Amino acid sequence: MSNGTIVFAKARKSLTTTTTPGPVDTVPETDLSRLFHRLNNQLGVILANAELLESRLTDETQRARASQIVAGAVDAIATVQSLRRVVAPENERDPGLTPSA
Repeated sequence: MSNGTIVFAKARKSLTTTTTPGPVDTVPETDLSRLFHRLNNQLGVILANAELLESRLTDETQRARASQIVAGAVDAIATVQSLRRVVAPENERDPGLTPSA
């Protein structure tokens, strides 16, 4: 098992075993625009880190894995944008957060 796989497995376990709500979980989100925005931000973080790894790795096998993460993140961002157009077409003009009154 490579070092990256071990770290991923540990991170995955901590995500599934966390029982105390974090600051994001304290207030339920009902505004779809904000949920899409938050999801897009998190996918952007994943994409940026995957691109950074991809550019710094020298081993071709590891670089290929990082490239798969980049491609998956780009696809996920496109999926969120498509979902936003289907679920909340009234916000299609303004892809950012809609201001509250």
